[in-house]
Amino acid sequence: MDENPQEVVTENAPVSPAPARPSRWRGALALGREIIVTILPAIVIALLIQMFLAQSTIVYGQSMEPNLHQDQRLVVEKVSYHWHGPQRGDIVVLPDPSGGPIPLIKRVVGLPGERVNIASGRVYVDGVALDESYLAQVTTGEGRSWQVPPMQVFVMGDNRGNSRDSRYFGPVPVETLIGHAVFRFWPLDKFGIVH
Repeated sequence: MDENPQEVVTENAPVSPAPARPSRWRGALALGREIIVTILPAIVIALLIQMFLAQSTIVYGQSMEPNLHQDQRLVVEKVSYHWHGPQRGDIVVLPDPSGGPIPLIKRVVGLPGERVNIASGRVYVDGVALDESYLAQVTTGEGRSWQVPPMQVFVMGDNRGNSRDSRYFGPVPVETLIGHAVFRFWPLDKFGIVH
């Protein structure tokens, strides 16, 4: 007997194929599928949040000083005005009524149906002077008066000597408001609720 038997191969024995190597295309397709399944829903969710719930905005200009400053970043919520109208003192973001590309940030001063007057450097609503402790200067526009129509608000910047607001373009429709500025997240030393 042979001490080292040799394996006998018959002609009809199946030959096992070499292990298949994953193709580069198959790997790229799997990665692409994973990206679509993971990232696409995240993008859709982010877009829906921005369209319907909240968005960020940047403060441009000095019209809201001393309370908001150039280049600060704010979170603007878009939901609450679907349930109730703006409140006096709310800081709102609105499209520029003159058609400019940069939204305006202003404070709601007059509500629908109210009469807004400026006298002695102060704002009066229906004959009562507003307590505007957030201001650092008097209000310009002496002797002027506006009746706020239904479903509109009268808005003004806090920097009354340097603000293009309802004193120039009149009351604005509530439906055009982009949202209510509620939170400042940049710069970090000013992080917090917007008042």
